Amino acid sequence: MTDEKLARINELARKAKAEGLTSAETKERDVLRREYIEAVRANLRGQLNNINIQELDGSITNLGEKYGKKGH
Repeated sequence: MTDEKLARINELARKAKAEGLTSAETKERDVLRREYIEAVRANLRGQLNNINIQELDGSITNLGEKYGKKGH
């Protein structure tokens, strides 16, 4: 997600609170929000897939390998 898109999301949020949005702006906001949520999910999924846990027996378990590196 680019800085420009984040700025546009914030701009639309401010306008929605202040004066309301046109139907085109509402659709644009919804598309940008979905894109933002997908980017956050992908980032979190990537972080979780790279977590290693040391078991009591000393072995290392990679959670991404154990639970599958699920892409969306």
